[in-house]
Amino acid sequence: MREYDFDPDFDGAIAREVAAIEQMRIEDLRGDASDFRELLWSSIDNKTSKDLDQIEWAEQLPNGDIRLLVGIADVSAYVKKGSPIDRRAEQNIVTVYAETTIFPMLPEELSTDITSLLEGEDRLAVVAEMIVKENGDVPESRFFRAIVRNRAKLDYESVGDWLEGGELPQKVAGIDGLEEQLRLQNAAAVRLGDYRARKGALDFESIESSAVVEDGEVREIRAIRPNAARKLIENFMIATNVEMAEFLERSNVASLRRVVEAPERWDGIVRIAAEYGERLPSEPDLPAFSAFLARRKAADPERFPDLSLSLIKLIGAGRCVVQRPGEDAGGHFGLAVNDYAHSTAPNRRFTDIVVQRIVKAVVANEPPPYTAEELDAIAEHANLQEKGARKVERRMRKIIAAAVLQHHIGQEYDAIVTGDTKAGVFARILRPPVDGRVVRGEERLDVGDKVRVKLLSANPHNGFIDFAAK
Repeated sequence: MREYDFDPDFDGAIAREVAAIEQMRIEDLRGDASDFRELLWSSIDNKTSKDLDQIEWAEQLPNGDIRLLVGIADVSAYVKKGSPIDRRAEQNIVTVYAETTIFPMLPEELSTDITSLLEGEDRLAVVAEMIVKENGDVPESRFFRAIVRNRAKLDYESVGDWLEGGELPQKVAGIDGLEEQLRLQNAAAVRLGDYRARKGALDFESIESSAVVEDGEVREIRAIRPNAARKLIENFMIATNVEMAEFLERSNVASLRRVVEAPERWDGIVRIAAEYGERLPSEPDLPAFSAFLARRKAADPERFPDLSLSLIKLIGAGRCVVQRPGEDAGGHFGLAVNDYAHSTAPNRRFTDIVVQRIVKAVVANEPPPYTAEELDAIAEHANLQEKGARKVERRMRKIIAAAVLQHHIGQEYDAIVTGDTKAGVFARILRPPVDGRVVRGEERLDVGDKVRVKLLSANPHNGFIDFAAK
């Protein structure tokens, strides 16, 4: 963490600020917040998650529209601009998930308790209200502050299995009206997803990995696959971030945006498509790219995550930029949207706290809390720290992977080439999902190539994993 300019600790000034925050009452901070505690709010997240940022509720309207509410933890009600907690959050920018250890951006007394939308607790939230039409369009939205109460903390696995035809989770069955509520939420999510798909949004499917630790030792690396519940939350998150960005643009204030430009390595995407007998235009074409992905997913769903990984690497990472009034900061290529603001994870991302403060100022008809120049500095630093966080997390994944793979030297795996840099050529084996460097036979490889590799070495002290291409 220190090597990449993160502060892994919380100092005494932060401890004193936390102690003062713990004495605060919601009623003292409520202000003009509406009371929405009677609604059947719920959250869907990882089983082990405690830093809950988002809850949801939906209502069927007589004309066929669905009224969707997404509640976002009101972190900025407790964390004041320029305070010790705020300065430390601005330094780190994000919570870093280093596999077996978490380095939270905010003190855990806040992120996993006071500002977390925990089940059965009254909490302050910034609510996005959206009207979802039958075609998935969202012509109306508004934002306001509210007191909310999460009625059910649910997990991706059980809800996802049920939505895909499995058993109704016991927790859902035990709460009157929750099954119908979740089905309506899923209907809204499907509408939103289908609408973006018609606009050309790219439907990738990645396989994440999770370390399984028993008695202090890493026993295995488990693959985490996407499912209907993850898609539901993803669609709600995207819709909220788009509406938030458009709201701020209409309000004529400077704010932060997440931008993913058309890929510079489009030629690589064209090359991969050609390997499947498909022809993409010579210049970036989102609808054509989206249609190609849909055909490949239908033709070979089992290998689609591997193809997705190659293409995601060629598109590249997004970056944080400042949207000034009257200017166009750019859109999000992969999501097929013109405006996108990170806003739905303020317990884990500093940029979301910044956007939340700007939104609340607009709603309250107050002056903007940041100048455009302040936002420029935050965006520049955020891009550096997000890159650093990816390096920390990637390094820890390699250390964990090496600890598992050191017992499998000489074994062969199917892999896909994920990088070609000055540091070398890198590939990911597919089962389990692990990255390493190709140190033999790499000269003939390019990003996206499928290759058979032999494991040469795995060093858990530095996370170095070396392969030979067959």
